Amino acid sequence: MTGTSDAYVLAGCRTAIGTAFKGTLNQTSAFELAETVVEQAVGRSGIRAEDIDDIMLGEVMQGGGDLARHTAVRLGLTSAPGLALQRQCASGLSAVAGAAGSIRAGMDRVVVAGGVESSSTRPASAYRRPGTDEWQQPWMPPSHPATAEAPADDMSITVGWNTAKLAGISREDMDAWALRSHQRALAAIDDGRFAQEIVPIKASRPDGETVLFDTDEHPRRGTTAERLAGLKVLHPEIEGFSITAGNSSGINDGAAALVLGDHDAVLRSGVEPLGVVRSWASVGVDPVRTGLAPQLAIPKALERAGLSLSDVDLFEINEAFASVPVAAVRALGLDEDKVNVSGSGCSLGHPVAATGARMVVTLLHELRRRGGGIAVAALCAGGGMGSAMVLEVR
Repeated sequence: MTGTSDAYVLAGCRTAIGTAFKGTLNQTSAFELAETVVEQAVGRSGIRAEDIDDIMLGEVMQGGGDLARHTAVRLGLTSAPGLALQRQCASGLSAVAGAAGSIRAGMDRVVVAGGVESSSTRPASAYRRPGTDEWQQPWMPPSHPATAEAPADDMSITVGWNTAKLAGISREDMDAWALRSHQRALAAIDDGRFAQEIVPIKASRPDGETVLFDTDEHPRRGTTAERLAGLKVLHPEIEGFSITAGNSSGINDGAAALVLGDHDAVLRSGVEPLGVVRSWASVGVDPVRTGLAPQLAIPKALERAGLSLSDVDLFEINEAFASVPVAAVRALGLDEDKVNVSGSGCSLGHPVAATGARMVVTLLHELRRRGGGIAVAALCAGGGMGSAMVLEVR
């Protein structure tokens, strides 16, 4: 991929990730989440409000509208128009890719990009079943035309179970991966490795108390191999079904935002960039094979950067279900010690539209902590899609 300028990440931050419905952010709207991370990212970037050309935010379950434009107006960034993107689980990563692409093409100088998801406060709608007078509620827009093998409303089958079957992954394999995910996430929390990337947010509790939320709450400290093995499968009526709540991602709330700019923007900002977006790629597959899509997106993104798997220091392959990273590690021959070193969806959680941007923020901070290198963020996305991005800290 070539262009007029590298796409530098001047700043990036995220909220701590909340557990949906019963967690700390269950009364915090997507708009509040977006405003918090965008304001903080812009403040950290050294960029003036009037220099921001656009704001691109991924959103999946917020019911339409333009979350990005709403945020721009609320924060006084009225000269930045605002674009809302939807690519299922890869929405936040696609927003970052869109920003980087516009900068590398020379169309924009500075773009704010990220993703936001409030599963707790998402709107619920009703729809009429085709050909009947029967209404069903709530309704979520389907990611793909549903089939028996790939229902649009149950990713535990479409992604988790199909991936496990296709890649020959056992429940024991998935539970072991999920356990390690929790162990790594908790180690990162306890070591303070997320402190620089998390922006505290004020959250209201049902009793009216306001708390400052600054620590990921989804990882479970009591997780053990025995407890994971004792969980019931989500679909006992399906013979051999091996997907449980323990080897699946959580339902979560959270947001992440980054400020990207060209070389001139770096000079004007006076800050040292967090890193550079080297390349990105998205792919489509049959919805039954959704969980295998990262295996195609990762090599495609690396080829566009002129790199190979051996050049990569860190990977994060989102754990929508543990079967997804396990399958990718096996298919691509990856070193497990380089993959999901700070946990991922099974432990940190998966605020759908925010996850891709959160992964970029986390990987860049971890690379800087290690003195630089190359990282790849990758996700599968509902409907038979996958996306990957190559990042560099110099």
